[in-house]
Amino acid sequence: MDEKPLLEVRDLEKYYEDGYHALRGISYSIGSGLLVGLIGPNGCGKSTMMRCINRMHDISSGDILIDGESVLSKKPSEVARFVSNVPAELNVSFGLTVYETVMMGRYPFLKNVWWESEEDETMVIDALKKFGVDHLQDRPLGALSSGERQRVLIAKAYVQQPRLMLVDEPTSHLDMKYKLDVMEYLRGLVSNDMTILVAEHDISLMARYCDLCIIMKEGGLVEMGPPKEVITPDLVRDVYGVEASIGLDSDGELYVLPKKVVREDGEVW
Repeated sequence: MDEKPLLEVRDLEKYYEDGYHALRGISYSIGSGLLVGLIGPNGCGKSTMMRCINRMHDISSGDILIDGESVLSKKPSEVARFVSNVPAELNVSFGLTVYETVMMGRYPFLKNVWWESEEDETMVIDALKKFGVDHLQDRPLGALSSGERQRVLIAKAYVQQPRLMLVDEPTSHLDMKYKLDVMEYLRGLVSNDMTILVAEHDISLMARYCDLCIIMKEGGLVEMGPPKEVITPDLVRDVYGVEASIGLDSDGELYVLPKKVVREDGEVW
């Protein structure tokens, strides 16, 4: 008997109020224990789809199921019990400390309105240590470097104990060292009980770390599969409008080297 998908997206459509067609009939399913890269150019619908999955956006039609159960009848606070979110940007103007920020990940489970349980506190302290930010727990989130802040946000998502973690552009403001650092943490979090869906622009980075890649363009799904099977020169040209060299390095890792821009008339320059 086939294992039930962890996440199933069925004919997902999303129109904004101004009539913009953001998602166009997207269907796919993914199982447990995977790191999945969601790849595509700016404006292709990656972030919109994530916000539909976690119920931050209403959908126009279609369905989204987690462990076979539709999320459409659930409130965002209910979905947060099994789907956690690492946003691309977080408002740091509230002056929350690192500890308080990570504790926010336990709020969907709090039994008391005004205070956390000893179990919640232990879980947060363990997460701070796991992600190497325990020495920063009393620092304001806004006082951290981009790399430190990203680890704190992942720790916050981790303490929700999700079945599905949605990570939106986690390396967009990071240098090379911290890009690898963040992806190593995400790779290490994947387990039989959790899948991580990462929206990212860096194709080479996704090819190195991900089990599957979902390729999007103009609100639609172009291709899905293992990176070494789906990331090709033709696909990069079609999706990004770029001529690229694609190959394997000495460790057998796939790399993508952009070389030339393809104009709308098909000419390369």
